This record gives sequence, C-alpha cells and structure tokens, in this order.
Amino acid sequence: ITQKMGSCSSQSCQSCFFEYETERMIVVKSKVVGSVFRLIQFLILVYVIGYVCVVQKSYQETDSVISSVTTKVKGTGFTNTSDLGARVWDVADYNIPPQGDSSFFVLTNMIVTPNQTQSTCPELPNQSTICMSDSDCLEGSNDVRGNGIQTGLCMNYKETVKTCEVLSWCPLEIDINLPEHALLAAAEDFTVLIKNSVTYPKFNFHKRNILPDVNSSYLKQCEFNRKTDPYCPIFRLKDMVSEAEEDFQTMAIRGGVLGIMIDWSCDLDWPEHHCGPKYSFRRLDNKIPENNVAPGYNFRFAKYYKTTDGRETRTLIKAYGILFDVIVFGTAGKFNMVPTIVNLGAALTFLSLVNAVCNWFLLTCTKRRDYYSKHKFTYLDNTDDNAGESVSY
Repeated sequence: ITQKMGSCSSQSCQSCFFEYETERMIVVKSKVVGSVFRLIQFLILVYVIGYVCVVQKSYQETDSVISSVTTKVKGTGFTNTSDLGARVWDVADYNIPPQGDSSFFVLTNMIVTPNQTQSTCPELPNQSTICMSDSDCLEGSNDVRGNGIQTGLCMNYKETVKTCEVLSWCPLEIDINLPEHALLAAAEDFTVLIKNSVTYPKFNFHKRNILPDVNSSYLKQCEFNRKTDPYCPIFRLKDMVSEAEEDFQTMAIRGGVLGIMIDWSCDLDWPEHHCGPKYSFRRLDNKIPENNVAPGYNFRFAKYYKTTDGRETRTLIKAYGILFDVIVFGTAGKFNMVPTIVNLGAALTFLSLVNAVCNWFLLTCTKRRDYYSKHKFTYLDNTDDNAGESVSY
C-alpha cells in the first residue's frame, strides 16, 4: 500500500518547503481489504477486455461509409374508374419521378379531376369565399389557400350556397372523395432493384450490394428473403411493408413513408466476404392515432393536352402512395497500433487507481482504521541525533 511519509499541516511554511515525501510499502493481511482489492482489479479487467476490446473494439481505427444508391421499379397494374376508364399502369405511370436515386415513389391511390381548362367558376365554399353579393368579392384578390384569382362576381355554387367566382383551372378539384380501397392494389406485387455501392476511403475498401458471384440470370429470378436469399437486391414491395409491421393495402389508401435501412457496419480485420449489407425496414411517417392531422403522403401532378381547336386542357391527379427512402449507414474498423496503445495506457491508468481506492477503504471503512493510520505515516527528522530512527505517529 502506498504510504504518504510527511505532512505540512502543523509545520511552518519554511519547514514544509524543505520536506520531501516518498513512498512506503506496508503489507496488510486482511481478507476484507484483500477481497476489495482483487474485486476492483477484476472489474477493471472485465471492463477493459469485455467492453473496451470486445464490444467497442477500441483497438481499431474507424471510418464512416460513403454511399451511392440507384433504384429501378418494375410491375404492371390495372384499374377501371369512371374518370380514367379501363387502364393498364406500367412503371412510367406510377413511378414518379421515373428515375429514382436514394428514394422512389409508387402511386397506389388517386383523386382524378379530368378536362380542366383555364376559365372561370365558383370557388369552393369556405368561410372566406362564401358571399351574398358581388360586393363581398374583391376583384384581383388571391388567397394563397384558394384555387385562383377572384373576378369580383358572386356566383351560385349550389342552390343554397354562393361563392366568389375565380379565374382558375375549372372545374375545381374536390379532394374529399378519396377511394376507400387503393385503386392500384396490385402495387403490392411490384418489385424494386436497389443498387448500392459503398466505400471506406480510409481503408481503400469498395463493395456493392450486388455481390461478385451474382450474374444476370440470378437477378432475373431472385427475390429478397431474409432466410433463404438475404443478399438478393430485388425486393417485393409488400414484403418490405410487412417487415415494417404494416399492412400494404391499408397503407396504400392514404400513402406513407417507408425507410429501407442498409447497414454496412464491417470488421475489416476479417476477410472481405464477411462484410455485406444488412437490410431492415421501418415506417418513418407519423401514424399516431392521437395526432392524425394530414396523414399519409400525397402530392399533385397534371397531364396536359390540346384540343383540336388548340385549347389547352389537363387532367389533374392528386396522387397518394408510398415513398420509399433508402438510408445507408455504417462504420468500418481495422486494427491500428495507435488506438491500441492509447487504450492500453488508459487500462493501466485505471489499474493504478486500485491502490488509491483501497487506501481510502482501509483508512475510512475498516474497524482498525486508527491502527492502520498509525503505521501509514512516518516522519523522519535528519536533524535528530538519532538519525535513522523513525518516529511513527
């Protein structure tokens, strides 16, 4: 046990200036103190070996992944509605935009407003558009939440309701009649090819999620399955939604956002084939019942045409669907001498603290603390005639 050999508390400043403290070793035979000493040593070794080395791998130098992602969706569906009639949908119709990168959108439901033209029509009724006469409407007024520019006229919206007339794309969209079942229910069987390339520049490591032994014949017939085919880069949409613990047909009605997580965490001390992508899926948008304002995911787009007389017309589509967001993350580690030495030094520092803790325990918590304290400190005075003899107190 490390001993402190001098004290200045009762000496003058001049006397303390010329004193020197050194160490003294005393062996205390105590089962209690010895057990505490070995227990602390054991806990430190478990922490260093088990947590620092095995769990944290602190002997490794690390680098963060740099990634690129491209996607390609395939599949066809069929709908038969009063607005669009019988129609076959291919990837150019439902995949918006057509060239996806780290995210892609698949249309599953829609509200269609056909044959819109630039003309005038009554505004949809709300608190700011309902009127009794033309004086209630301000010509040229533009409500950012409205559908057009007011003409200053008050028109019949229905027999019992009048609203201000607007210059807009008419007839106006009425977006409250959303189909109760997804129109493009067949989208659950569509597939997507995800091509992902990653690099760890610090280690000059490059790899793709399409493994080196994969050929075109395999890609034409494989489909991701966590048990039987975990490295196939082609995913069925329904399977991804199911792994996120969601029902595809329910989610397809109002849309949503689904995250495709690709984990590239690798231990590069092992051969390269041990480093591969690990896929997981999770719904990212809010679906809390208590906060269901503006649920799902939707946006609008239009398809424009010209009539035989040269008049411009369009079909407005409010598209509901699932936005798939591909999120790539990961950290790679490889043995390096510098972090190894740093963490070894930290471990030795922890071990050096064991004596200080045991000294405190010996002089504070044991029954014979006064006896141990008496032998812990010795004061030597070289001016004494009996130099070499010690005085313990």
